Amino acid sequence: MLTPNWKVISGSEHAEAAGLRFGEKGTHTSRTIMLAELRDVLAALPAPADREAYAVAIVEDNILGKHTASTRRLTNQRLGELYGLDRRVPVFRALRRLWEVDEPGRPLIALLCALARDPLLRATAPAILNLAADQELVRSTFVERIRETTGDRLNDSILDKVARNAASSWTQSGHLEGRVRKKRKRVLPTPGAVAFAFWLGSLEALSGEQLLTTFWARVFDGGRSALLDAAMRARQLGLVHVRVGGQVTEIDATIVDPTGEMG
Repeated sequence: MLTPNWKVISGSEHAEAAGLRFGEKGTHTSRTIMLAELRDVLAALPAPADREAYAVAIVEDNILGKHTASTRRLTNQRLGELYGLDRRVPVFRALRRLWEVDEPGRPLIALLCALARDPLLRATAPAILNLAADQELVRSTFVERIRETTGDRLNDSILDKVARNAASSWTQSGHLEGRVRKKRKRVLPTPGAVAFAFWLGSLEALSGEQLLTTFWARVFDGGRSALLDAAMRARQLGLVHVRVGGQVTEIDATIVDPTGEMG
């Protein structure tokens, strides 16, 4: 049985250079992972598009059909916070590549990127992922679990907003179901999503068997066998290098972002 690791290495040079965000602020004080908007934006623009092209499409061309200019500007800002929308940001570059090859895994790919970019969403993860299948999410308990992580930084009103938005995000990713009474669903890894999780783990200087127990790998259910099964499918797609034999597990996810360019 794998032992989950809830720690993300804060301040890791490689993680921050890749676009991960740390600190006390987060988008989930006002928005969810905005999966529908992300899908529409990525469908409308080609992979080589730069940050300005995304901004023009969202704000000026209004491809998301927002009613006011202020809403369009805010949507552009929030999507940028969650995903980067910039080919110079490695975590977005990885998302964009995996998005094209793993359509069933898109909700999980979006969630992983949002977790990497939003410390507040990360703070909600243990409360969701520790629920057993079909177990109900108790709102008051959820709020308290977030408070334990965030301390006294957020007042009750903001905590309530974070809990509400986060519950919606975990529903969009497939981890929860239901409108009023939300219950935990099992979520199994897909090739693109597990490749993304391994790549995020490698930013913390982890490798091999360690990549099966990271915070990112804990997003999936099914344990070691499900992770390795998805990893083998990812290998067939050319997303990762994996070799399992005897007591040795070798995983190289650096090719998730084969360009490695920062400019």
